[in-house]
Amino acid sequence: MPAPDRERIMTALSQVNDPELGRDIVSLGMVQTVNISEGGEVVVRVRLTTPACPLKSAIQKSVADAVRGVPGVTEVKVELSADVARGRPADPRLPGVRNIIAVGSGKGGVGKSTVAVNIALALARTGARVGLLDADVYGPSIPIMLGLKDAVVEATEVGGRELMTPVAAQGMRVFSIGFLLSEDRPVIWRGPLLHKAVQQFLEDVAWGELDYLVVDLPPGTGDVQLSLSQLVPVTAAMVVTTPQDVAFADVLRAVRMFEVTKVPVLGVVENMASFVCPNCKTEHAIFGKGRIERLATEHGIAYLGALPLDPEVSPQADQGRPIVAAFPDSPAASSLSRIASQIAARLSVLSFHGDRD
Repeated sequence: MPAPDRERIMTALSQVNDPELGRDIVSLGMVQTVNISEGGEVVVRVRLTTPACPLKSAIQKSVADAVRGVPGVTEVKVELSADVARGRPADPRLPGVRNIIAVGSGKGGVGKSTVAVNIALALARTGARVGLLDADVYGPSIPIMLGLKDAVVEATEVGGRELMTPVAAQGMRVFSIGFLLSEDRPVIWRGPLLHKAVQQFLEDVAWGELDYLVVDLPPGTGDVQLSLSQLVPVTAAMVVTTPQDVAFADVLRAVRMFEVTKVPVLGVVENMASFVCPNCKTEHAIFGKGRIERLATEHGIAYLGALPLDPEVSPQADQGRPIVAAFPDSPAASSLSRIASQIAARLSVLSFHGDRD
């Protein structure tokens, strides 16, 4: 039997679409190599737009099925790699950072920092290069959540400048104002000082090459949010809320703030939407179900998903073990991982359409 024809294989691959981008993987440049052996064995290497792609298995199967239908093919192997697209213009402050994800909330107490830490960790666990910036200057809790209360910030020289080195934690690069202040010292700063602090977190920290920099913002719509959007091009934002109408009113304020500052909003995450019984592991919608999703839809805001109120989340965070790391198969961790994949996919779409504009 003659070896398969390369042109026929490429034609078959041109019928496979990326489900998120809506175009075929050949024209998108996702097909890196096609190796054909004399015995009809074909190895196709496909480069995805993010290692957190939620549809990687579907793409892999579609590629294999398409190639398998070419005459002469006896066996197909599909190898996947990933190269995260740059979702923001390159700028001198953060030249190596491809995407900045701002995590905000309209009010405090909704679990924003918990969501930010776990989303960042979920992205890192897919193989992405992830940084986490704790910009919640009034209540920097990320050092506790990652077991970094005693972390020491070291200096490094980059391009003739002395920069602070992010602390390595669970596969991420982390920086927090909590590393620089004693635990009981409050931050009582006016706007200009806050602006300077945010500027230092961006310019004077050696972030290096990152696929995603997740920024945990203070609650509300204040100076830090404004400074971040003024200092660097933020790729997109997500807003965390809880399942009450009064909390959603604050979501609208946060969303409108991001819109005013020209930051695209990926959507809203509903935290503590239900309760997971520690005994039977059954999930109960104790606050009602579907209210936040309905309100988000009515206001044209994407609903990224719901997170259950898991009794393990808080004690594990207090021990420096986010739920995604402590119990990766739990309902809360599974939901967080799905939301992280969805965020990565939406960022790829934003980047694709930005390149076309």
